[in-house]
Amino acid sequence: MVKKNVFDFNLPEINENDFNAENFESLFDDQKNAKVQGAVVKGVVVSTDEDCVVVDAGLKSEGKISKREFGNDEIKVGDLVDVFVDRYETRDGSIVLSREKARREEVWVKLEKIQEEGTIIKGRLLDRIKGGFSVDVDGLIAFMPGSQIDIVPVKDLNAMVGKELDVLVLKMDRVRSNIIVSHRAILEEERTKQRAEIIKTIKVGDVLDGVVKNITDYGVFVDLGGVDGLLHVTDISWKRIFNPSEVLSLGQNIKVKVISYDEESQKVSLGMKQLEKDPWEAMSSDIKAGNKVKGKVTNLADYGAFIELETGVEGLIHSSELSWTNKNIHPSKVVSIGDEVEVLVLEIDEVKRRISLGLKQCSENPWAKYGDSNKVGDVIKGKIKNVTEFGIFVDLGDDLTGMVHLSDISWEKSGEEAIKDFSKDQEIEAKILDIDLENQRISLGIKQMDESKASSSVEGLRKGATVTCVIKAIDEKELTVEVEGTEATIKKIDLSKERSEQRTDRFAEGEKIDAKVVSVEKKTGKIKLSVKALEADEERKAMEKYGSSETGAVLGDILGVALEEAKSKK
Repeated sequence: MVKKNVFDFNLPEINENDFNAENFESLFDDQKNAKVQGAVVKGVVVSTDEDCVVVDAGLKSEGKISKREFGNDEIKVGDLVDVFVDRYETRDGSIVLSREKARREEVWVKLEKIQEEGTIIKGRLLDRIKGGFSVDVDGLIAFMPGSQIDIVPVKDLNAMVGKELDVLVLKMDRVRSNIIVSHRAILEEERTKQRAEIIKTIKVGDVLDGVVKNITDYGVFVDLGGVDGLLHVTDISWKRIFNPSEVLSLGQNIKVKVISYDEESQKVSLGMKQLEKDPWEAMSSDIKAGNKVKGKVTNLADYGAFIELETGVEGLIHSSELSWTNKNIHPSKVVSIGDEVEVLVLEIDEVKRRISLGLKQCSENPWAKYGDSNKVGDVIKGKIKNVTEFGIFVDLGDDLTGMVHLSDISWEKSGEEAIKDFSKDQEIEAKILDIDLENQRISLGIKQMDESKASSSVEGLRKGATVTCVIKAIDEKELTVEVEGTEATIKKIDLSKERSEQRTDRFAEGEKIDAKVVSVEKKTGKIKLSVKALEADEERKAMEKYGSSETGAVLGDILGVALEEAKSKK
C-alpha cells in the first residue's frame, strides 16, 4: 500500500496494483477540482429553461444555477459567465454553482482595491439601523455609522434614507463580511483643502458666509467652509442677548464679519452686529444726563435692572437707585421684565458705552418731604417695627423709619434694661432729636419727652467748655461718652484735625479723653463734643502765646514748646 504525504491534498489511499496512468489522471483531476471550491471560475452556458441555467465550468460535472440569480441579464447557450463554486460535490455527485455569489466576490475584490487606493465610490442609503445606515455599494451591503454621515449634526436622519452619496471604504472584514464606509471622511478632506485656501486669504474686515456649527452659552462656532470662527454672544446683536440660541439655530446660514484674526493660532473672531449700524451713533438727543425718558425692563440682576431705551441702547438702574427708602432692595421687588418705566438719566459714559439710570428720582423723595413737614423737637407717634440690641425702630409712614438709640430710651435705667419694656407693634411717642436728610436718618428719643429731666441732665455744661469724658460705646461713625453723668456723642469727623486720625478704632471703652462742648440742647438733653475743636483752640492759644508766622516763628516750633510746657506741668 502507498500512502500520500501531507502535501497530497488528502487523496484517498490507493492500491499499488491499481496505480496506472489512467487512475493517476483521474486522481489529479479530483485534486484540481477540489481546489476550486469557494472560488470564481469561468463557465459556458450549455442549456437553459424557465427555472435553471446549466453551466459547464470544466469541472467533474455540470452545475445548475437558478435563473433568478442572473436578474435581468439575457442568458443564451454559449455565453461565457463567471460563477462561484459553492459546493464541489453533493451527495448525489452534482456541483453547486452560484452567479450571485460570483458577482459578490467580484465586487468584494473590487472594493478591496478601491480601499487600498482610497478611491471614492457611490453608495445609496438603504435604511436606518442601530447606530447608522445600511448602504448599497455595488450590490454589497455596507454599514455607515451615524457619526460618518456629515461634519455637522444632521437634524433629520430619516430624511437621508434613499439618498446617494460619495463614500470612502474605511474597513473590510472578509471573515465577518463587514464593510464600513464614510461620507464624512470625504467632506473632511475637502474641508482641509478649503481651510488651506481660506487661511491664505482671510483678513480683518472680510464679510463671509458661514453655517452655524455649534452653539454654547458664550457664543456660536461658525463653519466658514473649512475654517471655524467664534461668534461671541456679545457680537451677535447690539441688543442684549443672554443665550445665542435665542436668535440662532444649528445649520443656519449667516453672514459674518471678521473682526480679528490671529495668524499664529489661526483663531478667527467673528461679528454679526458689526454688519449693522451702531445704535449709539443714532441715539436720540433726548437721552442725555438730567432728562427723564421711558424704557422697557429687559433683564434683572442682583445688582440692578437693565432698561432698553432704544433698540440696541440699554441703561442700568443700580439697586441703590430703585427706592428712596431701601438701598439694598432686590430689583424684582420693584420692577418685572417687560415693564414700561420712566427713569432719569444720571450719567452717560460713551467710552465704556454705559448709561446709569435712576428710578427713584422720578417719584417724590419721602425724606425731603418729611424734612419739610417736621423739625427737631417735634413729638411723633408710631408703631415699633423692630427691637434690636442697639435700639428701637419706629414706623414714620411713607416707608420711613426712625431710630431710638439705647442711650435715648430712659433717664433712670440703662439702655439694655430700658429696651426690655418695649416690643414690636407697640404704639409709642418720641421726640425728634435729629433729621439727617443726606444720610437718610431720623433720630428719636423717648426719655427726652420729659423736658425737666432733659434740662437737668445738661445743667453745669455750657457750650465752649472743655470737659473730660469716659468712652462708653464705640461704632464706626461715632463715640458714645459719659460726661458729668450724662451721655454725649463725638462724631467720627470730630475726633481729630488730622484726617488720618479720624478713626473710632483708635479708642477703647473706658478710656478717658478731653473734648470741647460744641452744642447743648436743653429740650432734648443732647450734648455734642469735639476733640478737633479742642485741638484747634489749643493751637490758636499757642500761636497767641509764643508768636505767629509774622515774627518768623514756625508753627511746629511753637507747638513743640507748648507740648514741652505741658509735660513739665504734669
